[in-house]
Amino acid sequence: MMIEPSIDELLKQTNGNRYVLCTLIAKRAKEIESITRLEFADQEKKAISLACDEIAKGKVRPSNISAS
Repeated sequence: MMIEPSIDELLKQTNGNRYVLCTLIAKRAKEIESITRLEFADQEKKAISLACDEIAKGKVRPSNISAS
């Protein structure tokens, strides 16, 4: 079973910094959870998977995350 996106693909978005990647995923997933659930009601993916997909596609970068 392959995990998509791969960790290598995600690390490219943070210049190989695993700490930044972990923090980025956690903060974005928390933001997604706080958004109205109705928007993601038909989504089968969990917030953390959505966050990883957004990071891999370059939609979210470390400077895009608000401080919590």
